[in-house]
Amino acid sequence: MKPILTTLLFIATLAQSVSAADAKLDTPLIGSWSVDTSRLPMAPAARPKSVMITFSESGSEQVKMKVEVVDPAGNRMEAEGITPLDGTPTPVKSNFEADISATLMPRPDVLIMQLGKNGIPASTRIYAVQADSASMIETVAYFGADGRPVLRKNYFSRVR
Repeated sequence: MKPILTTLLFIATLAQSVSAADAKLDTPLIGSWSVDTSRLPMAPAARPKSVMITFSESGSEQVKMKVEVVDPAGNRMEAEGITPLDGTPTPVKSNFEADISATLMPRPDVLIMQLGKNGIPASTRIYAVQADSASMIETVAYFGADGRPVLRKNYFSRVR
């Protein structure tokens, strides 16, 4: 009887693992978002030509994020990473701002990301999809060169 019970428990655990792996990340964040560069808090000549962030699924408890920036001179920069949504610190590759991140999703329409570079905090970013599911606000928190805290909002529109 014990071997049968053990086998059934193993099969049940395996089935649960397979269904969890097949589960979809249920969030309106998934998709591509373009920043409204006209609203960036910097001189127009210093603003990037474009900023696109794409969030995609990478398993039921992870999100892949790709950032594409075209600077004022037309140079293209990309950064991407896959991060679990449980706050586990994860290395970030090819990023111009961070080499590590930790991410939480307290609600399906909110993503909180802490970034660090070279062992020190870089910024905290909170992405909040608005009720229309067509716009998103990114709140960025960091410390300026003068050591004072800075909060800034970036406004995004869904592209796809």
